[in-house]
Amino acid sequence: MKLNTNSNVYTICYAAVMVIIVAFLLAFVASALKSTQEANVANDTKGQILSALGYDKATVDVAKVYAEKVQDNVFEDGELKPYEGNFNTTYGSLIKNGVLHVFTGTTAEGEQAYVLPVVGRGLWGGLWGYVAVNEAKDKVLGTYFYHESETAGLGARISEKWFQDQFIGKPIFGEDGEVALTVVKAGSAREENEVDGVTGATLTSNGVAAMVKDGLTAYEDFLGGTTECSDEEECPACKEMDEKECEGCNKACGSCDKACEQTDVEQ
Repeated sequence: MKLNTNSNVYTICYAAVMVIIVAFLLAFVASALKSTQEANVANDTKGQILSALGYDKATVDVAKVYAEKVQDNVFEDGELKPYEGNFNTTYGSLIKNGVLHVFTGTTAEGEQAYVLPVVGRGLWGGLWGYVAVNEAKDKVLGTYFYHESETAGLGARISEKWFQDQFIGKPIFGEDGEVALTVVKAGSAREENEVDGVTGATLTSNGVAAMVKDGLTAYEDFLGGTTECSDEEECPACKEMDEKECEGCNKACGSCDKACEQTDVEQ
């Protein structure tokens, strides 16, 4: 019996067989390349961390320099502990769940630093980045920011070096001990904690400001910023010292009803 290649049945069967074959081939290729793709994503993430430390990820051997210069840690129970698990390429859910990764390393200038991952939202999608801070944990040594889908020529410019370099040397905390580093409207940065945003990209700039503030605040215990006492307990800093010695109490313990007032202390 001769097969009727012009029939609807033949056409449907032929199309179904081709779809199955193509789907099988795509699944096979994806599976075969999965390990390579994951390695490339991990290597790119390591390059982003190195960028925050001042290295040019486009010109260095990322895998080699990262292995030599960077150590992945987690901040638990008030101390850094070496991280023993698989390398992570995203940190949003980890930070949300209180798993705080801290990368210790050496900058391109040879300075000891800590690199903290930060995540946020821009105008059209997710933002992420890394902030390198000095050994004293009070000043920015470098940053790296990137985006999921911000507008080219506008919000996407947060990934450019001129924007990121503005953060270098900026103090993290204000006089009250809280995170004060922020991004303001382009051309309006006046305070030492302020960085100019991108012209024409106010919402993306605001997203970076929120990402930096929320991200660094999440690491406040590690950085040594303000911690608040409950109304029921006395500020530990004041509790252990004579009132005349209580200089810096408010900065040490934030807002505590029973804390001594720094303005009333004899200097």
